[in-house]
Order: sequence, then structure tokens, then C-alpha cells
Amino acid sequence: MDSNDQKNSVNQASEPLKTDDSIDLLEVIGILWAKKHIIFVFLLMGGLFGFLLMNWIRPEYTSDAMIQVDIRGNKVSRAMGEMGALLDMASPSDAEIELVKSRSVLAYVVEEEHLRFNAVPIGKMDRLLHREGRMDIDELDIPEIARKEKWIAQVTGVNSYEVITPEGAVLAKADIGETIRAPYAGDTLVMRVRLMRGIEGQQFVLRQLTPLSAIRSLAHKLSVSEKGKQTGIITVSLKHRYADRSASILNAIADTYVRRNVEKRNAEAEKSLKFLEKQLPSIKAKLDSSEKILADYRHKIGSVDLTGETQVHLQKEVDLQKQLLKLDQQYQEATRLFKQEHPAVQTIAKQQNKLRAELAKLKANAEKMPLTQQEVLRLQEDVQVNNAIYNTMLNNIEQLRVVRAGEVGNVRVVDYAMVEDRPSKPKKTHILMGAIAASFVMAALLIYLLRMLHNGVRSSTEVENTTGVSVYAKIPEHHGKSSKSKKRRPIVITDPEDRVSESFRSLLTSVDFTLPTQGHPVMMISGLIPGVGKSFVSLNLAALYAEAGKKTLLIDADMRRGVHHSGSKMGLAELLGGTCELAAVAKPSPEAENLFIVSSGHSRLSPSELLRGDNFKNLMDEARKQFEVVIVDTPPMSMVTDAELIYPVVDMSLFVLHYGKHSMNEIKESVNKINRFGDKPKAFVMNHCEREAGKYGYGYGYGYYGYYSKNK
Repeated sequence: MDSNDQKNSVNQASEPLKTDDSIDLLEVIGILWAKKHIIFVFLLMGGLFGFLLMNWIRPEYTSDAMIQVDIRGNKVSRAMGEMGALLDMASPSDAEIELVKSRSVLAYVVEEEHLRFNAVPIGKMDRLLHREGRMDIDELDIPEIARKEKWIAQVTGVNSYEVITPEGAVLAKADIGETIRAPYAGDTLVMRVRLMRGIEGQQFVLRQLTPLSAIRSLAHKLSVSEKGKQTGIITVSLKHRYADRSASILNAIADTYVRRNVEKRNAEAEKSLKFLEKQLPSIKAKLDSSEKILADYRHKIGSVDLTGETQVHLQKEVDLQKQLLKLDQQYQEATRLFKQEHPAVQTIAKQQNKLRAELAKLKANAEKMPLTQQEVLRLQEDVQVNNAIYNTMLNNIEQLRVVRAGEVGNVRVVDYAMVEDRPSKPKKTHILMGAIAASFVMAALLIYLLRMLHNGVRSSTEVENTTGVSVYAKIPEHHGKSSKSKKRRPIVITDPEDRVSESFRSLLTSVDFTLPTQGHPVMMISGLIPGVGKSFVSLNLAALYAEAGKKTLLIDADMRRGVHHSGSKMGLAELLGGTCELAAVAKPSPEAENLFIVSSGHSRLSPSELLRGDNFKNLMDEARKQFEVVIVDTPPMSMVTDAELIYPVVDMSLFVLHYGKHSMNEIKESVNKINRFGDKPKAFVMNHCEREAGKYGYGYGYGYYGYYSKNK
């Protein structure tokens, strides 16, 4: 494999894996994991808030009852048959639902259950610890002049309490069941407590609601819905702080609704009965008149015998007239409920037209009979139709009288509410998990905002695509000793199985593919700005070469702020000044065999002046003769020109980037700047990378290496 192929292989190896869409998710998880301390604090605070909230919310019990609505009609309709449709029709379930929530029903329950009077317990700690007391009031009339002020009822004993005025004075004392009548500001306070539970000293705020406010409050807690569709089964539920009160109030609503329905049906039955009784004399007179006319006609013409065919004809006409009368009644009721275009109205109209056509056909056939038989047929038809109407009305009147006495309405309570033993609210698990989830989202948003505020480059792919320079490795964040410590030790030696060490092995592999195969290479390692970890990278890469058996020299070229110490008082400055030899200055490192270090040294001259000329080039030539690998740790590029002076002498350069700290413009500018001094192999190393959950190691996709398992 030639040098170009090797470089292409390295560049391909350094390409991050982008074929799997899940990489983005893993990167997000890695970002969050890197800031796990923020998430932990937020989760802790969210859990604490959720715990306090679920204990702060007062328990709430939900009772439910079931009511059946007879959607087929009531006894009035059934008693009157089809005629009853003109006078009554069962209400749809939607209408009945609104009636359950109507003010006429709720107002009665408000007064019956004393819902205008409230006693709300006071005490934040009592509320958190669920030891609040309870006070049910049967009667309360606060003087109107101070009705909006804060009145207090305080428990003084097992069965006794006292009332405290807004001014803080004790107005009256009483026992449970005893009525207080105490004068105040020219008026009288009236109060009677039915039930009281609480320790001595427990206080309650007294509230007297207006009837409308109490009705609205009750309606807000009430839920009414039909179970299924067109089933006629209505479910009514009520939320209340106390389970027994929830059941008793809901049962009162159900009973009141049924009673109002019965009263309404009784009134309708009474109204229908009066109407029929009023119409009965006129129907009877009409029947008598038709019978008299028939009798007079028979007397006039004598006895006329109808043939069998005529009798059949007469019966058909009478039956058709009765059917048409029923359809007329149904049509009137349908047009009262629906528009003319409604399918129900159109269906009845078609049936009417069909019956009228049949009647017209019968009448046409009757005209073929003798005139005498035609007249007798017509008169007998009138008598029979009027007689049928009269008898129907008599039967309906008798049935309505029975119905009026025993009417139970078209609704009934199927299931009454029972006292619940478990509160429906708060749902503690939901609250706690919701608070934790919300805190996690808030933490993630904060982390995102922090990333936006520090909008540095984090993508190695972006660096490569923009600059054309490969990123050889991504070194994860290392929380070991500071890079400024004089007792720094290479992590590849102290913890070879760490992910950081694995990333350095990836870097070593990529560098080996790039360095020339002939001779002993010299590489420069620099950073864009101070604090990116270039010395940390230099030391560990040098240690890896030494560990691999190569005689390695690490030169600290930062003669202003050197960090690599060899134990010698002389260093690079003295070498460039010509006051000593390389063999005397290069000292073996105790950390790794084959590793030698040249410290920065001390000089009164400017480091830039020392690096100019041929002294540094001659030093590198000498180093190549004595060592197999030479690594030069230079000052940051943005601070001084030292790195630019060293760059032409070396075979390869590594530039260390701090993850998320540099803008792309800064990186591009540094590449353009160094390119002015020659086109030599160069690459980036991204240091302090945030850990990415779900990956085997940092540098995956940036070199030829596998996961370094601790178990191998």
C-alpha cells in the first residue's frame, strides 16, 4: 500500500458512521449524559416538588349513580295509544342530561344538603400531613355587613367550638347540634354544626355562598353522560372532598330529578285528561248525529239490505279511515319535532298519500253501486268511524285516570351512589411521574440553552467537510488530574482500559498511517487556544509510542509556560542557545520505558528568536538520529508564532480542538494560517468530548480499532 492509499484509508476510517439514523439519538443521549449532574439535580427537585404536590392536594372522592330513561315513551303515551303522541313524547337522553344539571334540580339539592355553607380547614402543615379536620354546617347566616370578611370557627373540645369574628374576638361558643344566635354589628349571626372532627385548636374559615354560586359550584363538580349511544342509560358522577357527602349529594340529585320527572308526567296526564274530557261531549254529539241521520234515512226509504260485497267494501273503508287518522296524528307530532324535509316526516306523508289513494279507489268503486246503497254506505261509514273515535276516547280517559293515580315517570334510578373507600384524586403516581418528567424536560432545555450560549463546533464531520482536514480521534472528557499538575501521569499507563486510553490507541493507529515510513518522524502537537489539552495529548501519545517499544522523545517547546518536566535544570532553551547537548538534556521518564523528555528550559531571549534560524532544524536532525519518534509540544497558535516557526521543520502536525469551544471561523482561520507555511500532513484531535451513551468508545469510526474490553 503506497502513502496515498494509506492516507485515503485513514481519511475513510476517520469518517463517522452516518448510515444509521439512530446516531442522532445516541448523540442527544450522550449530550444529556455529559450533563447528568444537572439532570440529577432537576430530577431530585422535581421528585421533591411532586411529593409535596401530591400531599398538598386534598383527597377527592367520586361517586356515581345510574339512571334509566324510557326512550319508548311513558304511561300516558301507552295509555292513549297513537293518540298519545299528540300530547306527549319521551325526552331524548341529551335533553334528560340537561335536565339533571338544571337549576331547578340543583337548587333544591343545594338547600336540602346545605351546600351554601362551607367550613374550610386552615393549616399548611396539617394539609401536607393529611390531618385536617372536618366541619359540616346545617345552618349559617353571617351578618351581611361582614359576610365577605374572614370568620373563623375553632375547635375547643371533642364536641364544642367557638366562633371568632374578623376582628379576632370570640363571638360565641356552642356544642355540635346547638344553634348559635349571637348579635353582631346590629345584626345576628346564626350557626348550627351537624358534624365536627378535629383536634383542639383546629380552625376553619366559614363561608356563606349565594344560592347561584352554590348551584354553579355543584354543577362544576357534577358530570352527566349517556352510557353508550341511544341506550337511555345515564351515568351521573359527583366529585367531593368527603366520600359520604359525595354519595349523599348525588343520591339527592337522583331522587330530585326522578321526583321532578314524576311531577311533570302527572301534570301532563292531568292536562291530557282534561283535554279529552272536554272533547268527549262534542265527539258524542257527532256520533249521535250520525246515528240519527242514518236512522232517519232508513225510515225514509224503508229497509235496505246491503249485499255481502257492499259489507266488505264498508269494512275496508272504515279500516282505511282509522289508519289514516293514526297517520294524521303521527304526522302532526313529527312536524312539531322535525322540518318538512326530515325523512321521518316524508315517510309518514308517503303512507298518507298511499292510504288516500286506496280510499279514492274504493269511493270510485262505490259510485258504481245503486244510489240508495251508496248513501246508506256513506252514512254507516260515518257512524262506525265516529263510534270508533268515541270508544277510543272513553278507553283513554279511563286509562288516564289510572295513570294519573300511579304515574312513576319515564325515568328511574337503576343504581344509587355508594360511599367510595378510595379517593379518585390525587393520582399520586401520575403526579410524581409527571413532576419528574417535567423536571427532566426542563433540565434538557437548560442543557440545550447552555449549548446554544456556548455555540462551539461539536461535530467532527462538520470540521472535516468545512476544512478538508481529517479528525483523527475524539478524546472523551477525562476527570482525572489537571493538565497543569506537576505530577501528571499519562492515562494510557495508569488506566489502559479506560475509554480515553482506547481513543489514544485510535489516534496512534491513524497517525502511523500518515507518518512517512522512511526515517524517524517528527510531529508537532499544538492547540488553537490555551486550555484545550494539547500537553495531555502529547504526553499520552508519546507514552503509547514508548510502550510500543519505540525510543520516543517528547520536547516541551512552550518556553513561556512549560508543563513537561524532566528533572533537569536545562531544556530546549539551553539547547537552542548552544549551551548544552541533546544527550545531556533528554532525561528518561519514570512513567514509561523508552520515553525521554526535554523540558522547556530557561532563557532571557525571546522564544521566537531562539526558534528562528537553523538551530531548531539542526536540533531536529540530531533528534532523528538518536530517537525513533520525536513529538514537539508547541504553544497555542493563537497566542504566539512559535508553532508557525516549528511547523516547516516537522513531518506532521496535530492540532487539538476543545469540544464545543471553537467557532468554525476560528478553525478555518487557523488552517489557512498554517497552510501559508507549507502543505504538510495535518489532522485534528477533538479533546474533552462529551460522553456518548450507547457507543463502545470514543473514536469509533475514526480509526481501525475495536472495543477495548476489560474482560479480555
